[in-house]
Amino acid sequence: MEVYLVGGAVRDRLLGLPPTDRDFVVVGATPEEMLARGFRRVGRDFPVFLHPRTREEYALARTERKTGPGYRGFAFHAQPDVTLAEDLRRRDLTINALAEDFQGNLIDYYGGRSDLEGRVLRHVSTAFAEDPVRLLRVARYAARYAELGFTVADETMALLRSMVSDGEVDALVPERVWQELVGALTTPRPARFFEVLREVGALARLLPEVDRLFGVPQRAQWHPEIDVGIHTLLALDMAARLTSDPETVFAVLTHDLGKGTTPPDILPSHRGHEQRGLPLIGDLCDRLKAPRRFRELARVVARYHGLARTVAELRPKTVLDLLQGLDAFRRPDRFEQALLAFEADYRGRAGYQGRAYPQAGRLRRLLAAAGAVDVRAVAAAAPAPAKIPERIRDARIGALREAMCDC
Repeated sequence: MEVYLVGGAVRDRLLGLPPTDRDFVVVGATPEEMLARGFRRVGRDFPVFLHPRTREEYALARTERKTGPGYRGFAFHAQPDVTLAEDLRRRDLTINALAEDFQGNLIDYYGGRSDLEGRVLRHVSTAFAEDPVRLLRVARYAARYAELGFTVADETMALLRSMVSDGEVDALVPERVWQELVGALTTPRPARFFEVLREVGALARLLPEVDRLFGVPQRAQWHPEIDVGIHTLLALDMAARLTSDPETVFAVLTHDLGKGTTPPDILPSHRGHEQRGLPLIGDLCDRLKAPRRFRELARVVARYHGLARTVAELRPKTVLDLLQGLDAFRRPDRFEQALLAFEADYRGRAGYQGRAYPQAGRLRRLLAAAGAVDVRAVAAAAPAPAKIPERIRDARIGALREAMCDC
C-alpha cells in the first residue's frame, strides 16, 4: 500500500501559501484493508476513509467513466490495480494533479509545476469536459488566484465554451451552482469568476439577470465606467476589499439587477430600478435555492442603496423610513452589512476606488441618535395604547432632526 499527499496541499505549498486541508490517495489497497487498519469509510459514491487519529481523508486511487449527463453521471473503478498516474489524470487542472510521497518528493505527471510557475490554469485531459462543475471551479480558481497573475489557458477556455454549447452546463443542479458561487464571492477577486463565465457563454445560462447588465448604459456623471455590468464587477472587487462576508458580496452582486430591465426609452436614466430589481432577486434566489439570509440582505441593499447615498440631503422623516426599512433598530449586524454593501456600490466606479464614503458614519450616528429615544417612557406618556407607535415615531424624528443639525 502506497500513500501520497495530493491536490491543494501540494499546490499551495509550492505557491508559498498557508497550508490547506490535506488529502491523500492510497494506491494498492482495498476497502477491507483500510477498515482493518482502523480507517472509517465516509465516501458514498467511491471509497473515501477518515484516518483513525488525524481524521484526514484518504481516498483509494480510482478511475471514472462517464455514464450520463451532469456531475453525477459517472461510474468509478477503485481497485488495487489503479495507478497514481491514472488517478491524477482524472483531476481537473494540472496544478491540482500534483502529488508528494512521504519523503517529500514531488510527483508531476502532467506539467502542474510548470503551470504553477507560468501562472496558468490548464485542464489535465479532455475528460475535464465530462463534469460541468469543473467549469465553475475553473472560474473560481481564476478569481482565487487572480492577484497572483493566474490566467486560464486558451485551450481550456475553448473547452469551457464547448461545454456550454454542448449543453453540459445545463445539467448543473442549483445546489452545486450556489456552492461554487458562494466560494467565488469569498475570493480576493470575485469579479474574475463572472468574467470567465461570461467569456465562455455560461453566465447567460446560469445567471441571466447578471449577464443582461453588460452593455446597459448609465449616466457618466455618476458612473464614469458607464456600463452597468462593468460597475457591478468593480463593486464586487471593492466589496471583497471591504469584507470576506459572502452575504454582503452577494448583495453587491444583485444590487443593480433592476437596471437590466430599464425601459429603453428612458436610458441612460434608471428611474425605479430599485423596485424593479426586487422580483429579479427573488427569481434568482429561488432558482439557486439561496438561504433566506442572503435573499433578505440583497433585497434591502437593492431597495435602499440609492437613498443611503443621499442621506445628507434627506429629511428626518425619510431618514427614519430608511433606518426602519433596513431594520436597523432590531438588526444592527445586518445594518452594518448593508453599509458595507452601500460603500462597495459607491466606490466601485471608475476613479472612485480611493474615495471616502462618509455616508456610513453619518448613518451610524443617526441610528444612535434615534435609538437613544427612551421608547418605554414615550409609551408610558402616550394618551392611549393606539397612539404609542405614532408617539415613538415622532420622538425619533425629533431626535434625528436635532442630530442632523449637529452633523
